[in-house]
Amino acid sequence: MTASSSEASRPVPFTAFERRFGHPPGLLVLFFAEMWERFSYYGMRGLLKLYMTNYLFVTAREALQGCRQHTPQCALVGGDPHHVFFWDALSRFLPSSTSDSASIVYGYYIGLVYATPFFGGILADRFLGQRKTVVLGALLMAAGHFVMAIESSFFVALSLLVLGNGAFKPNVSTQVGSLYAPDDPRRDGAYTIFYMGINLGAFVCNLVCGTLAAVYGWHYGFAAAGVGMLLGLSVYLGGQKYLAIDALTREKSLPIHEKKPFTVNEKRRIGALIALCALTIVFWAVFEQQGNTMQTWADEKTHWPTLFGFQIPSTWFQSINPLGIIILAPLLDIFWRYQNRHGKEPSTIGKMAFGCIILGGSFIVMIVGARLVGDGKGSLFWPTFATVLYTVGELYLSPIGLSLVAKVAPARVVSMMMGFWFLAAFIGNILSGYIGVLYTHWSKEAFFALLTLLGVAAGLALLAFKRPLKSAMEQP
Repeated sequence: MTASSSEASRPVPFTAFERRFGHPPGLLVLFFAEMWERFSYYGMRGLLKLYMTNYLFVTAREALQGCRQHTPQCALVGGDPHHVFFWDALSRFLPSSTSDSASIVYGYYIGLVYATPFFGGILADRFLGQRKTVVLGALLMAAGHFVMAIESSFFVALSLLVLGNGAFKPNVSTQVGSLYAPDDPRRDGAYTIFYMGINLGAFVCNLVCGTLAAVYGWHYGFAAAGVGMLLGLSVYLGGQKYLAIDALTREKSLPIHEKKPFTVNEKRRIGALIALCALTIVFWAVFEQQGNTMQTWADEKTHWPTLFGFQIPSTWFQSINPLGIIILAPLLDIFWRYQNRHGKEPSTIGKMAFGCIILGGSFIVMIVGARLVGDGKGSLFWPTFATVLYTVGELYLSPIGLSLVAKVAPARVVSMMMGFWFLAAFIGNILSGYIGVLYTHWSKEAFFALLTLLGVAAGLALLAFKRPLKSAMEQP
């Protein structure tokens, strides 16, 4: 593509902001919209398993576990999980143990959250366009967070969140790539910045939602997540003029004779992306233990300090990973550019394989920690250090994969293919719930050893397929 044609195809013209900061202002809009959406999602996710195991699924519920103030609302109250709509039907397929049931429900929830983006991508590519689909998703998610206040509607709330996330997530991610010409070298850097926005929201949310849940009660934490979602929608609506034209709008503007079927090259690229996504399933199954068994370890087997008389809640553990992203992402970007200047930067698939291996290796720390802690409680060092390591692994795989999909997928199905990327996470997240059940039945050393083996095996599989995948993804 020549310079002139590249400029002609730019969806958003250069602005003073772009000349000064190196990126179009639309990136800032999408950065903050996604930041608030992730604030809402991770704020709720950080509470979810503890809410089920310590309150909702317990017959004699002790509200004090979700509220540290001595108020009437925080007294020991009686209850029955059978008052939750659909519980009687679903409980037939769940283990009898409350912890195991919560692990399975958690796994299905975070799994379905990553399944619906595939259909949200189709909805945007074929019917509504990316902008309208994002707005629809934001409204559904906000409704889901507020419905969480109605305990009997717990599964209804989860359903709204799953559907809303499916409409929102793939279409915000693809709009980042739409801000740049196909050959623009800033694209990878843009996705790294965008990924920092995701994790800025994930970091702040647990300090806010987790603290509100601990001090005032579970539903205050869930309500804060809903407010965050509405803030994200406000940012998105206010910044519409800085965003690229929907891919669907551009497609409709083409003459009928220009709407051709997929070429052989396009079909090969789509097939390669599907294969790559399938190879990342195990990565997500292991990585998502951070909100499942790692959160359980942080809650049950970790000494949390007291600061100025305030007992830090274990839900703050969920902020370690996003804080690590915020700190490490720019450092890794500098490191990769250094490697590039010296001709040593790994290929995209090579980075992703390395990320899987680092993820697996991070749980060696937990093997050592489990052996030393035994049946008691131990230092915050063990889950924190393991989290820092698998955060590096995440940075080598997740934002790189987002950028690759936006770059390689044919423009007319880019949202659907972004949804397929998340579909791999769906399968992995479902597996994470079943793997998490082993935490209560195996020794902790054996459980973390399994996670190590799975992560390393996923990395070796990616390395084995690196050459054919790279060849298939090459564009003419």
